[in-house]
Amino acid sequence: MVIIHNPILPGFFPDPSICRVGDDYYIANSSFEWFPGVPIHHSRDLANWQLIGHALTRRSQLDLRGIADSGGVWAPSLSFADGQFWLIYTNIRTCGMGRPFKDIGIYLTTANNIRGPWSDPVLLNSIGFDPSLFHDDDERKWLVNMEWDFRKGRHRFAGIVIQEYDAQTQKLVGAQTKILEKPGVLIEGPNLYKRDGWYYLMLAEGGTGWNHGIAMARARNILGPYELDPQSSVLTSRDDATLVLQKAGHGELVKTPTGEWLLAHLASRPLKTGAGKNPASPDKTASAQMHAGDRCVLGRETCLQRVEWRDGWLRLVSEGAKPLEVVAADVSPLKLKDEEIGADSRRLLQGGGSRDEFNVSTLDARWSSLRVPMEESWLSLAERPGWLRLRGRDSTFSSFNQSLIARRVQHFKFVAETCLEFAPTHFTQMAGLICYYDTRQHYYLRVTHDEKLGKVLGVVLTDDGTYDELTDSQVAINDWKQVFLRA
Repeated sequence: MVIIHNPILPGFFPDPSICRVGDDYYIANSSFEWFPGVPIHHSRDLANWQLIGHALTRRSQLDLRGIADSGGVWAPSLSFADGQFWLIYTNIRTCGMGRPFKDIGIYLTTANNIRGPWSDPVLLNSIGFDPSLFHDDDERKWLVNMEWDFRKGRHRFAGIVIQEYDAQTQKLVGAQTKILEKPGVLIEGPNLYKRDGWYYLMLAEGGTGWNHGIAMARARNILGPYELDPQSSVLTSRDDATLVLQKAGHGELVKTPTGEWLLAHLASRPLKTGAGKNPASPDKTASAQMHAGDRCVLGRETCLQRVEWRDGWLRLVSEGAKPLEVVAADVSPLKLKDEEIGADSRRLLQGGGSRDEFNVSTLDARWSSLRVPMEESWLSLAERPGWLRLRGRDSTFSSFNQSLIARRVQHFKFVAETCLEFAPTHFTQMAGLICYYDTRQHYYLRVTHDEKLGKVLGVVLTDDGTYDELTDSQVAINDWKQVFLRA
């Protein structure tokens, strides 16, 4: 028996896709505008997870330059069949700001080893997002995704479509079929499973906010007709504001060697403000009003729940549909081998801190950059051993060529610090420590140049797109060769 504490992947690890190969479990997550794309974690006991790398590490696999905030890689789907790993993912090039179009590309890449190398991707279609690849027991393969309808007067979430995929030609074949519609409901994240002669369709629905959840449908034929689960949600936290795990939804199933089923899903842990209902909020759903003013600053995280099949439908073992923080799973405690967990990772698993001296030839896999690969043209670990050298490029508002590397925030209370050497000679030159959400939301403790004061330390911030400088707190540091920054 293994005790699982949720979230199993704290911090920004949304849209989990889980698969098992022998005694090894793997989870892939969305990475949005961050590079490299699609982080992959490994576990042998479902409780302890180690980041082993990323699937999309080359510009030929993923071009994010110019991608809008929260665009990029949405909802990858990882599977293992025919002796290899399959990864389906979406690159969203246009989103938000009331735009009707998404400018979508759904891609497929494969690898013989989970650690890569992963192949250059094949474009499958551009009609929706949240794709998955279903490997049927008759050796046929099917692409399933939601359909996005941009036309005036149409429901944007237009339903779930399916089409056969030919692995030999690497193309979709046959007719595309719409297998499910739920008018007025946001349905996405489709995944197919086959059990006891039924095809089960798992759906994320209700949007990715407080109304999120997971629903099911089933059919005898893969093309339908599909009947809806009499229980409206298999998993949701929309009706209980007291739960620690909120926004629960978007999941995938995995079966253990002993026949137990588990559901990997996303959830968020809000900071409670106590603001209560907000009549001015544009979101009038009951769940949104219960959480008015609450903020999920750690993002959407990955969790696991035990599930079982009862009367032909998927149900939580714990009854009801509410996610649990602690889950006991009947799996063998096959720990990761010592050589698979570095000292730094071990401290994190034990709740301790992490330190990077930049005294290695490649950056730790937990570092990410924005939209572009970490290349020697702007980043070097070799030019000055024991230091990370960055060459300045675009501003923090850019969606093209920022010289920025970052790590996920995984705890509500934490300290981040760095030592900086920088000698700016113009006010356009700056470097420092940033707490970054996106181009419209970030706080930047930076060293720059002022014509009167010389080398200065100060804070600039962007709140909901509004830029500001705390000039009253600017401090001259002309005699400081090294600057220690802490947040």
